[in-house]
Amino acid sequence: KENSMSNDRIKAWSYSRLVDFEQCKLRAKLKYIDRIPEPARPLPPGKTEHANDRGTRIHDAAERFVRGGVELIPELKVFSTEFHDLRNKYEHGMVSLEGEWAINKDWEPVAWGDRDAWARIKLDAFVRLSKTHAVVIDYKTGKKFGNEIKHAEQTQLYQLAAFLRYPELETIDVELWYTDQDDLTHMKYTRAQGMRFFQNFNQRGIAMTTAEAFPPSPNVFACKWCPYGPRGTGDCDKGV
Repeated sequence: KENSMSNDRIKAWSYSRLVDFEQCKLRAKLKYIDRIPEPARPLPPGKTEHANDRGTRIHDAAERFVRGGVELIPELKVFSTEFHDLRNKYEHGMVSLEGEWAINKDWEPVAWGDRDAWARIKLDAFVRLSKTHAVVIDYKTGKKFGNEIKHAEQTQLYQLAAFLRYPELETIDVELWYTDQDDLTHMKYTRAQGMRFFQNFNQRGIAMTTAEAFPPSPNVFACKWCPYGPRGTGDCDKGV
């Protein structure tokens, strides 16, 4: 398998990589080309696990419940009705879980580890209600407020990938299950609506995977949680 970084370029993108790159190109280089390990993070006061570790644990528990054989953990019980319905649909062969979708530069499906994989998209749950209608579900732990734009962009990419992967689909519902807040955000796209996002993501993916220069973009927002700045590894001395 070819490494996803080649000749000092980032060969493949995902939504999270795209966010890193657009916030600060140097951070993306340090993370995805130089592969500099992030320093260990201290636990926040009063917490027993980091937010990312907690999110992974809850996502894993959600998948195990839908597959069957385990109980719903307390953090997911506000969505008990939805998870039981999802489990029922899974038992009837209507649901695929933790889908790992990869595409090449022509947006054609390829294997996740294929050397031609240009973009990778991981779905929590994909539900086929009929030949022409599907639902994409993404579980969200943590806060919704302040993340609305980022989460909306994720849904746009998910539905676009689904429409391109399944040409027979005419309608896609996208649902964000905010398990900490008992909030279900729902969006519906027709094929015509969904395909309008193609040019945007295609151009952004090209910009990231053809970049040869990676200048820093120091600002309070981008630097606050950066692991490579003066308060982290020190690989970037431009951080504020």
